[in-house]
Amino acid sequence: MSANAFTPAAMPNPTAQERAVDRVAEASHRLNEAVRRAIDAGYSVELVRASRFHDGAGNWGDQIVPTVRNKGAQENT
Repeated sequence: MSANAFTPAAMPNPTAQERAVDRVAEASHRLNEAVRRAIDAGYSVELVRASRFHDGAGNWGDQIVPTVRNKGAQENT
């Protein structure tokens, strides 16, 4: 048998914008998993916008903080 030479697969070279979107997507997946775990542990979780970040060029993003309540805690209305 003849040996085939292996060549490295071409890896995509993502743009800075694609990397930024991927970072946000990865972080939101981790956040969603953390929320599910908190709920399984008996907590209620609400994500609240704490601020809105602007870059001065028309781009913006919401920044959030969690509000967490123990099981059975009454919500103030």
